[in-house]
Amino acid sequence: MKLFVVRLVGLLLLAAVIAGCTGVRVPKAWEPLLKEVRVFEERIGFTKTTTFVAFSEEQGRVPFCGHVSPLYLPYSYEDPAILWYNVSTERECRAHADGADVYFGSVEVLGETGAAVSPDVLAAQLQRFLYLVFHEDCHEQFDFAFGIEEALCNLIAYKAMAQFSEQKYGRESREYVAIQRYVSVEVRRTRSVRDFYDELAGYYARYERKELSADALLKDRARLFGRAERVLAWKRGSLNNVSIANEMTYSRFYPLFETVYDKLGRNLAQTVAFFRRVDASMPSPKTFMEEHDIASKESLQFIRAYESEVARAIEAALAKAPRQQ
Repeated sequence: MKLFVVRLVGLLLLAAVIAGCTGVRVPKAWEPLLKEVRVFEERIGFTKTTTFVAFSEEQGRVPFCGHVSPLYLPYSYEDPAILWYNVSTERECRAHADGADVYFGSVEVLGETGAAVSPDVLAAQLQRFLYLVFHEDCHEQFDFAFGIEEALCNLIAYKAMAQFSEQKYGRESREYVAIQRYVSVEVRRTRSVRDFYDELAGYYARYERKELSADALLKDRARLFGRAERVLAWKRGSLNNVSIANEMTYSRFYPLFETVYDKLGRNLAQTVAFFRRVDASMPSPKTFMEEHDIASKESLQFIRAYESEVARAIEAALAKAPRQQ
């Protein structure tokens, strides 16, 4: 259950802010739209998925609740230092806090479980709907670590949304403009999150070396979060160590994947095929753990080391790939 709870967390804090500015809704005849998306997915090399194949009135928004000490900066949403609770309300979530940073919210769908199209999914703006379909369908194409897949599936989703909307609606349409705006805002946010997280990590490194007191660390952190919330247009007080670690899961490897996409001629089908080949070449987690004497797949040691191994494999494969025009 923990991974299911975690997988839903990163489905974009800014969605509500962006959606409220466009007015472009999912059409009432959403099924033909979904079929068109799936045809587009086949053209870029996706296989059929078990997500969004049916409609369900019963499925609704799924809450999440995460805690971590303000004196510890998690690596990603999988960092075992984050405690994820299965609770329904923010009040219940905060009742467990005892001084910890608290991250509570809800999303339209629980990832990677064959989720149905629900009223909450259809209530989203068009760009959010397309993002959910492309991103969740992408997860079913690969077997990478989550810290790799989240950034990869965001890249593929953003590029697919842009191409699909241009083909379907045309560059002058409200739909295309709204989708392009969503993508451009999200890509800028992804890059900014990396910068803020890296700056924050510097403070925590100084704290661990005893160059900063706990009080000084928290004051520096508060100033950084205030600056980040203004730059990222987030609600005041929304950033803490859980939420920024969650966001970093989607941001850490994004520039590497953009480099792959660019070198492959910005061709989505070739990009999907490239990552399939890398995925097939990777050792299993069990083999990797045995080779590196790592005891637990849930340990931070494994999470960081395995993601780094995948990143190195991607860089090596990219170095051998001819540049496409």
